[in-house]
Parts: sequence; C-alpha cells; structure tokens
Amino acid sequence: MTLTPPEHEHNALVETAAMWLADQNPRPKPIIPVLRQRFNLSALEAIEAAGMSERFRMCRRAFG
Repeated sequence: MTLTPPEHEHNALVETAAMWLADQNPRPKPIIPVLRQRFNLSALEAIEAAGMSERFRMCRRAFG
C-alpha cells in the first residue's frame, strides 16, 4: 500500500499566492484566473490559495 500526501498539503508557491491575495484590498476579480496567471498555478492550486488566503485574513482580523 502506497501512502499519498494529504489533499491539504501545499507547496510554497501556493502559500506565497495566498499571502499575496490576503494583502489585496480590494481583491482582484475573478480571483482564480488572476492567481493562475500571476503565480503560474494549476486551477486546483489557485483554489487552494484562495481558500488559504481567507484563513490568513481571518487570523489577521482575530489576532492583529
């Protein structure tokens, strides 16, 4: 049996894209194509970065 990494595992580029997106005000629209083009991400990676950026924004509001 081969174990694969969990689906939520991400690479540094996804995290960089998420941090960039969390800093954008207003956020670019549409988000996914912008992330894909700017950071050369796959659609799945861009979706992951968008979700991660929301968690970063929530943490910043909660913890400053």
